Amino acid sequence: MKNIYYKHALTVIFGFAVSAFSQNTFSGTAIEDLDHFFRDLKTLQADFSQVVLDENLSPLEESAGRLWILRPDQFRWDYHPPFAQQIIADGSNVWIYDVELEQATVREQYGALDGTPALLLSGRGDLELDYYIYDLGLQGPIAWVLLRPKVSSASFIEVQLGFQQNILRQIQLLDSMDHITRIVLTHVEENSTIPAKRFSFSPPAGVDVITGGL
Repeated sequence: MKNIYYKHALTVIFGFAVSAFSQNTFSGTAIEDLDHFFRDLKTLQADFSQVVLDENLSPLEESAGRLWILRPDQFRWDYHPPFAQQIIADGSNVWIYDVELEQATVREQYGALDGTPALLLSGRGDLELDYYIYDLGLQGPIAWVLLRPKVSSASFIEVQLGFQQNILRQIQLLDSMDHITRIVLTHVEENSTIPAKRFSFSPPAGVDVITGGL
């Protein structure tokens, strides 16, 4: 079960159609929210809860933690016990630190994140060039937008972003195994100051370091 958790945590950290996206023709609440998210957002921090569902929508794993994003290129996801893990992108490398195993894995950042939702959330890439984007409209209080990668080698089939009052509140990822990773954000703060040390990582004494194994 823990291996399933690692697979989907990495997928996240490294990602009804009614109207196609066009840079010059923003229309509809969800598209406007998406525009704000990529144009105006410099930092984001929030608590999150995450569940991975199989093709029958049965839960495979549940977890929770806190995330920080500093654009461009830096982010950190801290998962709480019982699956205590830190995933940190410092702008050059991505670190995954498993607290229980006392093991850290490091890889050059852009090779690790290419074609992943993490690259999308960290503000890299070109939305219009890289994705087909559709406004799914309102579902309750949430305005949903769907992003489908134009490159089939991407690590996910599609990602849906849910906005409430112009703020990102939910993320849903569908992978090639028909598994869904659903993330709900709470206590969201946009464009607040985040200390630079939040995105640095030094392996604690006694921790094994594996290079290039992501």
